Amino acid sequence: ATNDQPWGRDPGPGRGGNFRSGPEACPESAGLQEPSLYTIKAVFILDNDGRRLLAKYYDDTFPSMKEQMVFEKNVFNKTSKTESEIAFFGGMTIVYKSSIDLFLYVVGSSHENELMLMSVLTCLFESLSHMLRKNVEKRWLLENMDGAFLVLDEIVDGGVILESDPQQVIQKVNFRVLQSAKEQIKWSLLK
Repeated sequence: ATNDQPWGRDPGPGRGGNFRSGPEACPESAGLQEPSLYTIKAVFILDNDGRRLLAKYYDDTFPSMKEQMVFEKNVFNKTSKTESEIAFFGGMTIVYKSSIDLFLYVVGSSHENELMLMSVLTCLFESLSHMLRKNVEKRWLLENMDGAFLVLDEIVDGGVILESDPQQVIQKVNFRVLQSAKEQIKWSLLK
């Protein structure tokens, strides 16, 4: 019986003796993953004391609020005193950035491309910077939390990266805000 899978065929004597056959040679069992659009596990912003200001989780890795808060505190404790931009923690890849009194985090699985995660983080930071008029700090973020969630929703939806260009994100957020304002005016005139 012939097997059409290249990792399941025995090449025969003298032809690739290091070539393994059987289930242990299958790429899936070698730790390789199928490509997926669902690249983001979580995005969160903490203050300089490690308290949550904004958080969105896109899978069930941390199903309860308590588990999420413990994870965030552990990540903060590991990253708040370093100058790095990337950490590996609990089988996940975490990219992060600090700004004045905020820490911004993007979390992906351990096999995720760090550059993809970093593009999301950069887009989030630059979009917030534009929206908050260059003041990416706690006070301004708290005063503009609705806009911050809109920005995040334009960048990531359900763990899928939608946009990594801050100009496009700001354009889409402005359009959504304008549409919402038009709806409110329409309903106030109809009363």
